[in-house]
Amino acid sequence: MLEFLKAILFGIVEGITEWLPISSTGHLILLNEFVNLKVRADFFSMFEVVIQLGAIFAVVVLFSNQLRPLSKKEKYFSKQETLMMWFKIAVACVPAAVIGIIWDEQIEELFYNYQVIAIALIVFGIAFIIIENHTHGRKPHINSISEITFNTAIIIGVFQLIAAVFPGTSRSGATIVGALLIGVSRSVAAEFTFFLAVPVMFGASLLKLVKYGLPATGTEVGILLTGMIVAFIVSVVVIKFLMGYIKKHDFKVFGWYRIILGALVLVYFGVIK
Repeated sequence: MLEFLKAILFGIVEGITEWLPISSTGHLILLNEFVNLKVRADFFSMFEVVIQLGAIFAVVVLFSNQLRPLSKKEKYFSKQETLMMWFKIAVACVPAAVIGIIWDEQIEELFYNYQVIAIALIVFGIAFIIIENHTHGRKPHINSISEITFNTAIIIGVFQLIAAVFPGTSRSGATIVGALLIGVSRSVAAEFTFFLAVPVMFGASLLKLVKYGLPATGTEVGILLTGMIVAFIVSVVVIKFLMGYIKKHDFKVFGWYRIILGALVLVYFGVIK
């Protein structure tokens, strides 16, 4: 029962941190330091990635009309804009997909440690503050998903690649920073980031399942499903909150949060532990 309660906590943290630009992977790794999920090491390596599927289903449910290639009226004909958006998403996924497939194990071995997580939290926290100050008062020139070009998509994909390599960067944080930097509005940057997460996180989960296999026991299945369901419910709330928040606020508060958290991580692991 205690492990299921821990799975609920992991699901809550995943649902919050996956969509806010503060790094879900970093938070899950840190959470496991204090609330250790007593499962096989292989299962936890799979769990911390596959739990993200719950968060992804929240995007699929909330944005089903924008994501579905077939409209209700045109059952047998694809909506051109939606199909074009998926082509752009596919282009943006290429850099991270190539690196992830080829060097997944090496990346995990080299960079999944507290030093990298803390530095990534701080560096991208500073980046958020600098970019928000830089773009303050400027009108973005990309104000809808349809205005994102293939060149823009590949640039956003390169920023996503940074997050794929360095845990603590935050996939949503990296893509939003990249999008803001090239003139995408906050709401469109966040929305495109949500859509981009669908194939990326499905692919990452598939890689982990191939590498580590399915849960071996009924308890492991229950823990995984619990985490995913909680992540889904929390994600629905957080996505709605974020889309409302960015209409009136910038991302600097998340930058300061990242800097403070990164500093605490360095102090805790470097001095206290």
